Order: sequence, then C-alpha cells, then structure tokens
Amino acid sequence: MSKLRSVFTAKDMTTGTPWKRILEFSIPLLIGNIAQQFYNTADSIIVGRYIGDNALAAVGSAWPILNLLLVLFVGVATGAGIMVSQYYGARDRERLSHTIGVCITLTAIASLVVMIAGPLLAKPLLSLLNTPAAIIDWCNDYLVIFFLGIIGFSYYNILSGILRGLGDSLSALVFLMISTLLNVILDIWFVAGLNMGVPGVALATVLAQGVSAVLCFMKLKKMSDIFDFRLSYFIPLKEYSLRLIKLGLPSGLTQAIFSFAMITVQSLTNSFGEMVIACNVIVMRVDGFAMMPNFSFGTAMTTFTGQNVGAGKLDRVTRGTKSGLKISISVAATITIVILLFGRYLMGIFTDTPELVDFSMRMMKILAVGYIAMAVTQVLSGVMRGAGDTVTPMWISLLITVGLRIPIAYGISYFTRSEIYPNGRPESVFVSLLVAWVMGSVINSFFYARGKWREKAKRDFGKSHDYEI
Repeated sequence: MSKLRSVFTAKDMTTGTPWKRILEFSIPLLIGNIAQQFYNTADSIIVGRYIGDNALAAVGSAWPILNLLLVLFVGVATGAGIMVSQYYGARDRERLSHTIGVCITLTAIASLVVMIAGPLLAKPLLSLLNTPAAIIDWCNDYLVIFFLGIIGFSYYNILSGILRGLGDSLSALVFLMISTLLNVILDIWFVAGLNMGVPGVALATVLAQGVSAVLCFMKLKKMSDIFDFRLSYFIPLKEYSLRLIKLGLPSGLTQAIFSFAMITVQSLTNSFGEMVIACNVIVMRVDGFAMMPNFSFGTAMTTFTGQNVGAGKLDRVTRGTKSGLKISISVAATITIVILLFGRYLMGIFTDTPELVDFSMRMMKILAVGYIAMAVTQVLSGVMRGAGDTVTPMWISLLITVGLRIPIAYGISYFTRSEIYPNGRPESVFVSLLVAWVMGSVINSFFYARGKWREKAKRDFGKSHDYEI
C-alpha cells in the first residue's frame, strides 16, 4: 500500500537520470492529455454520428472562440506551474503555500469574468466570423452552456497544473480518466437518449469537468506534508499575484495569439463552405491527438527545468534538454508514419461520407511532417518557460502566427482563386500551418542556443546558489 501511495505523490526531478525522470513524468501526462483531447473528440464523434455533418461543423466552429476567451486560465495555469515547480525545487514551503493559495483565488476571479463576458460575446463573434446560418445557432448554444459552466474547466486546469508543478502527473491523470469516462456516458445519454442535440454535448462536458476539478481539489488538501492549505494563504498578496501575472501573462498572450490566428483563419475556412469546415474539424481532432506527445514533453520540460533551476542545477537542465529532444523527435517521427499509413481509417471514425474522408486525408498529409518540427519547438520553449523566460516564446508565437501563418493562408487562397475555387484553394489553411510549425522550430532553436533563459534563471535564483551561467 505504501508503494502505491508513493506513486501518487510529488516527484523530485532534481535527482536521478534526467531522461528517466522526464519519461516518468511525461507518460501519465501524455495519457492525461490524450484523455482530455478525447473530451472534444467524443463530442465530435457522437455529434457527427447521431446528428450529422452540420452539427459536427458547429461544434468545431465554436472552439476558436472558446480558446480566445480561455486565455485567462492558460496564463494563470502556466504561471502557477512555473512558480510551484521552482519553489518546490528550492524547498521553500512558505512561498509554495502562498503561490497555491493565490492561484486558487485568481482562478475564481477569472472564472467569474468569463461567465459574464462569454455568453454576451458569443453570438457577435460568430457573426463576425461569417459562421454559416445553418450552424450559427448550434454554435451559440454550445458556447453559452460552456461559458456558464466554466468553473469546472478552469479549476481542473489550474489545480492539475499545480499537481504537475509538484511532479505529480499521475493523480491528475486518474482524475481526468474518471471524468472522461463520465463525459462519454453523459454525451451518449444526452444526445442519443434524451435527444438534446448540440447543447447536450456541451452540458455533458461541463458536468464531467466539474467532477475532475473537485477530485484535484481533494487531492491537494491531503498534501499537507509539502505545503500549507490555510485560508490565510488565499489572500492575493501583491508579491505573488504580480509574479504569477508576470510569468503567466506572456503564456496567456501566446495562447491569445494562437486563438486570434485560429479565428482569423477560421473566417477564411468558413468562406469555403460546410464541407471544408467539417473537414477542418476532423483534421484538427486527429491533429489534437498527434500533437499530444509534443505538448506533454513540453510541459514535462517546463516542470523539469523549473525544479532544477530552483535547486540550482543548470547543468542538469542542459542534459535533460538533450534527452527530451531525442525522445520527443523519435515519438513525433513515429506518429507521422502512422498518420501517413493509417490516417484514412482515423478520418472514417468521424463520418460515413466518403468524399469528406478523402478530402480530410488529403489535408492531413500536408500537416504530417510538421509534427517533427513541433517536437523541437515544444521541448525548447518548455525549457525557456521553466527557467522563467516566458516572454521569448511569446514573441516567437506572435511572429510565426501573425507574421507568417495568416498572411500565407490568405495569400495562397487569393492567388489560387478560380472558377472551381472562387475563394481560393482550401489547402491554403493547412500549408500555412505547416510553414509556421517549421519556422517556429528554427527560431526556437536559435533563441534557446542564445541562452537568455539562463540569464533569467541566474537573476531569479542565482543569489540562493553558487553557480555560473
């Protein structure tokens, strides 16, 4: 029993072989990310099978707007993970306790903002994006329900981020698996059984995410051997709130940039009609699973770097980065081969329409090789964030999404207009994404080698440790 308990506890990533620690942390995180992606995928499969392709397009069209309004939580969660991992690595119980308490308070404030603003902005944003009349009401219903129940989503992401910062990626996995199973059961019941349509899918997701948030909260309350969980730590003290915002804001802005790019490109996608919208939903769902290892290794490197920076072990960070790159590139290459060989079967899960399956597979082939480039990007940006340099990844994201992807997407569509394709070829959406991924890996490699993240680590923790950078 004691061995089992030890699996569900905080993990010290400042000792042991770096690649083993990274894998031990990444595997539960990867499974958890896949399970979280399954939330969206289950919605799409059930909607596509039980309601139709237009409903599938509606759910997919809602997600760029969701992402735009959820950046508050991305910022808080990222800042929380960095601060928790650094203070845990430094064995600073007092600062760790304050950080966790402030995170919980700020999450409540951010949730309230989204619950009020989200339902008011949903319909105007959908109209601004030229969402087809056939699906706009479904999109709006989905968004309003999701925003009103945002507290489950927000607290699961924040609290699981705190658990991961402590090195415990397995507990968050177990809680997410429970809620994922509940989500699927509720999806089928609400849509197939009660005939609630698209709103039923949103309601199922909101309820399931609330369960996972409660489970994470209960787990943190039991970790009194690591930090103190008292009401006095919930007061949003200026020192911790400002550092949390300073670390988290660039990551939140990065997500906002991605969301802005998605919304801008979604407007272009919508101009191609319902078939292309549905194709984009299918490709992005498969892409979500394919990208999960990259995101998992990136998060693992953030925690690994944060703990070792806090402990003053930058030489260990360098060794861990090399190991992380080898692992992530190998996994990404394997995923690329699987997609190229078996992608058509994956597309067929979402729809019975042969033309939609063929079209989706053609678009997926454009993206496939880009997952290797994203493996490099996620690992290196994860290291920089873990060291406290969250600004550099933000500027890189701004450059490749706004400076490259959007102009390329609209440029290709403009120059490929014809009688058959009056708005341009739909491949423009996916070619632009591939170019952005490749350039992102090149630019991240340059800035990692430049070493600003090392200087940041020295400023924040150099006084506590005797090391040179």
